[in-house]
Amino acid sequence: MSSDIDVPPAGVDEPAQRTSDRGAATRTALLNAAREVFCEAGFAQAAVTDIVARAGASVGSLYHHFNGKADLYLTLFDEFQARQQERTREAITTVRDAGETDPMRQFLAGANAYLDGSLAERDVARLFISGDGPPGFDRVMRRRLNRWARRNAALFHTEDGGVDEALVIVLTGAMAGAVSEVVQGDDEDASRRLADEIMAIVATIRNPRTEQR
Repeated sequence: MSSDIDVPPAGVDEPAQRTSDRGAATRTALLNAAREVFCEAGFAQAAVTDIVARAGASVGSLYHHFNGKADLYLTLFDEFQARQQERTREAITTVRDAGETDPMRQFLAGANAYLDGSLAERDVARLFISGDGPPGFDRVMRRRLNRWARRNAALFHTEDGGVDEALVIVLTGAMAGAVSEVVQGDDEDASRRLADEIMAIVATIRNPRTEQR
């Protein structure tokens, strides 16, 4: 006989589970509210009181989950980059599974996915390149760009087993510039066309010193 009463799994404390669920929901609400407020007002002008009011939370709950406004901003950035990394990984895996072995074509698949993600989340992508972030955020951005460059380096190897560093630097710089330009536009179709044109040019880049003929 079926029952309408939900019985918690063995070993799970139901009140504790409800508290955990509420905490997760509050954290998510705070992040969503912070994203909206930061994108509307910028980091410097955003007020903690506006964020908690929009989240339907309290200042105390914000400081329970985060260290403050800067921590909210950095968490949003980390989560956006994690989504971008997953988009890139999936795109490269897909073309590899389809039999693609050319490092440049693999790179282009990942780069296109990164641009697509930037366009899909243009509000936060634009926020993070605006220069209006917490103190030291520029260093965070540089570290993340360098980390992305190192991942790119894994695709491009020289005949002696080294890394084609010059090509990686050029491609990384081109992508950083592409993202910056693409997310600034308000016309999504025009931004998409610009992204396609940029990637068509990036696809022609080669390092004549190391390219195998």
